[in-house]
Amino acid sequence: MTQTLPLPERLITAGRTLVMGVVNVTPDSFSDGGEWFEPSAAIAHGRQLLDQGADILDVGGESTRPGSARVSVEDELDRVLPVITALSADGAVVSVDTTRAVVAEQAVAAGALIINDVSGGLADPAMADVVARTGVTYVVMHWRGHADVMDDLEQYDDVVLDVRAELAQRVAALEAAGVRRSQLVLDPGLGFSKSGAANWPLLARLDELVALGLPVLVGASRKRFLGHLLAGEDGVPVPPLARDGATAAVSTLAAMSGAWCVRVHDVRGTSDAVRVAQAWVDAGGTHRPHITAD
Repeated sequence: MTQTLPLPERLITAGRTLVMGVVNVTPDSFSDGGEWFEPSAAIAHGRQLLDQGADILDVGGESTRPGSARVSVEDELDRVLPVITALSADGAVVSVDTTRAVVAEQAVAAGALIINDVSGGLADPAMADVVARTGVTYVVMHWRGHADVMDDLEQYDDVVLDVRAELAQRVAALEAAGVRRSQLVLDPGLGFSKSGAANWPLLARLDELVALGLPVLVGASRKRFLGHLLAGEDGVPVPPLARDGATAAVSTLAAMSGAWCVRVHDVRGTSDAVRVAQAWVDAGGTHRPHITAD
């Protein structure tokens, strides 16, 4: 299977699953509690993630943790634009994590090469036009509603088939709006309207999403379903920072199942993990998708 993406050649020819490092420019992230909220701290953190092996930096200015409230457009722009400008000037491949078309467009103007939209274009009808006009890579995540209501929308007959069908609908709608298929990456939306056990079939049957013929991004990092998996005898989920080992394990398995990229907070551990997975796959001759330059 050959796909094209409008990205730098060094990513196209990496020969392994890519690693996207998370740069949260928010005061209320579930995973790091606003540690990188100030632009200077976020820029320094992004550079550190590059040193640790990140291929892509995903910069976000609005938390999507369960129950979180929305921020204003102005606040989101003030948070992400200085960080994207600085990291892009360094030569980093930067993704903007946003559901807003105006933020996406200004982020691309500041140097972002990827729009990572957790709503898959559903939150803002203008997003498809921005993606079509800019020509950048667009991550289409499975989504049913904003963070304050998403847990109420977790009803599935077969979660894999339902997510696959809903993603296929989004792809068709985006193509009808002028977005090229070669721009698109799919994301099953782990943790979004999937609070617990529903996430595991999506990982175990990841090949069914890969079979749609588009690159697939997996974002399991530090999510609550891993916290529940690792809970002690008292049933209390382990905190986010204690989930990095489980995240690396998911990254390894996702890489072996054909994931194009994994989105993580702990880049060093996952960078090692995807290299191990690729060596394993190469030694066994297992088929993996091949991404070529646009």
